[in-house]
Amino acid sequence: MTKLSVNINKIATLRNARGGNIPNVLTAAINCQLFGADGITVHPRPDERHIRYRDVLDIRPLITTEFNIEGYPTDEFINLVLSVKPHQVTLVPDAHDAITSNAGWDTLRYRAFLTDIVSTFRKKGIRTSLFVDTNPVNIKNAALTGTDRIELYTEPYASGFSNNASLAAEPFIKAAELAREAGLGINAGHDLSLDNLRYFSESIPFVDEVSIGHALIADALYLGLENAIRMYKRQLV
Repeated sequence: MTKLSVNINKIATLRNARGGNIPNVLTAAINCQLFGADGITVHPRPDERHIRYRDVLDIRPLITTEFNIEGYPTDEFINLVLSVKPHQVTLVPDAHDAITSNAGWDTLRYRAFLTDIVSTFRKKGIRTSLFVDTNPVNIKNAALTGTDRIELYTEPYASGFSNNASLAAEPFIKAAELAREAGLGINAGHDLSLDNLRYFSESIPFVDEVSIGHALIADALYLGLENAIRMYKRQLV
């Protein structure tokens, strides 16, 4: 069964908007696990507008499932990951001022760069994943970096789902099959929701993990966090 990792960045965004410690990000991480999440994802950015580096350090001892840290591999980020030693690090090509992740790696252009970083993390026993689109060139070159997994950037799927679900899913099915043939594990994330997750999961049942934050936390405002997590889990095969 595909695992659900809950990205808690938006909880930190709400906390930071007011100052103080409400809502408590650490409590949220604990509760997500209690309510059935298979993992916790955080994405610290240089401006710390949501998850802060201090949060990452504080959350790590509380994780009883899996801990996934996403981010662009600056020296500061690399040092954080090496000190925390999460189960997985997901490398994304975000600019420092990106509102949210909006593209995958050009793994042909950055193959040497990524190979060095992947090697650094793997030597410490940290599973690596590269955020990529469905371009076969990027899938094939991702495999050549030595990464354990890729994470498919699913915003194009989510955008096209309501018009033609089959057409929207087709390039992701092909990309996932290509990645599996190359020996890569497959994660997925970005704009997956209760509306489109089941179809995606049924189309690619061998996805290892989906990472979902914005939609799930937004749904939790109406449904409650426990109920939202359980509803998302029920969409996965």
